[in-house]
Amino acid sequence: MRRREFITLVGGAAMWPLTARAQPAATPVIGFLSGRSLGESTDLVAAFRHGLSEAGYVGGRNVALEYQWADGQYDRLPGLASDLAARNVAVIVATGGTASAIAAKSASATIPIVFNVTDDPVKVGLVASLNRPGGNATGVTNLSTELEAKRLGLLQDTVPQVRVFAVLINPEDPAAEIMTRETESAARARGLRLIVLKASKESEIDTAFATLTQYRPVALVVIAEPFFITRREQLVAQAARLAIPVIYGIREFAVSGGLMSYGNYVPEGYRQIGIFAGKILKGAKPGDLPVQQSAKFELVINLKTAKALGLTIPPGILAIADEVIE
Repeated sequence: MRRREFITLVGGAAMWPLTARAQPAATPVIGFLSGRSLGESTDLVAAFRHGLSEAGYVGGRNVALEYQWADGQYDRLPGLASDLAARNVAVIVATGGTASAIAAKSASATIPIVFNVTDDPVKVGLVASLNRPGGNATGVTNLSTELEAKRLGLLQDTVPQVRVFAVLINPEDPAAEIMTRETESAARARGLRLIVLKASKESEIDTAFATLTQYRPVALVVIAEPFFITRREQLVAQAARLAIPVIYGIREFAVSGGLMSYGNYVPEGYRQIGIFAGKILKGAKPGDLPVQQSAKFELVINLKTAKALGLTIPPGILAIADEVIE
């Protein structure tokens, strides 16, 4: 979904440009492609723009920004990426999931691409290696697939009496298979039974939670990916209605009433891709810029939700929490 209207960023006075055409002819244009939605990405766009400014570029002044949002619908990404490529933008920033980067890579083999992905970019064919990407792409990897075991462990330590766990995946996510294997391996290591649930539509989320009613007690791990992020309120509401302990991949879920979240500090990745985009505008080749790995993680616990579920968060987990919502 193209959004060209002026939008005031929360917490700042920076404005998104009305159109790329409003800029002088020499002004470079960055195409911003996201699998997420505009409404829940304002802080992330602000982080991207902050990184871009660190590299010397300010949207609306010496660079134009063209935004494309897939709203969690992966089948829209190839068309949105092709549209940006046809506009011959100077750089395509592909974020909001691995699918965005794959779509951008398929749309152009020459336009520089800066990605922010949750998978290993080498495994999915985005780069030749992390240190020497080669080709026309580089960026940041959150390696969320490696965090699934940690999420399962944190949740099980919170509800040690539960022996049946479920994992909710979006089968259309390119990283889904790897994330599922990581979670299954972690469950086996802990002697837990794991139920794999799939959803790529709103109705399928409801169906997945209905399935969980067959297993009591049960706890749930929700894979961190754009479709689920855009359906955050629905997921949190269903978990509350059925009184199911759930751990999510980003803090917004815990802020919205989810029990707990553990994952990468997402804004930092967006700041870094802003810096990368600026470097490329200055002449750097993406193939020469090593892929960065996110190294900052955060555990957020919602004590209000824990109380509603009748849970006491273990002191050891509270001690390592980065944020506790009371």
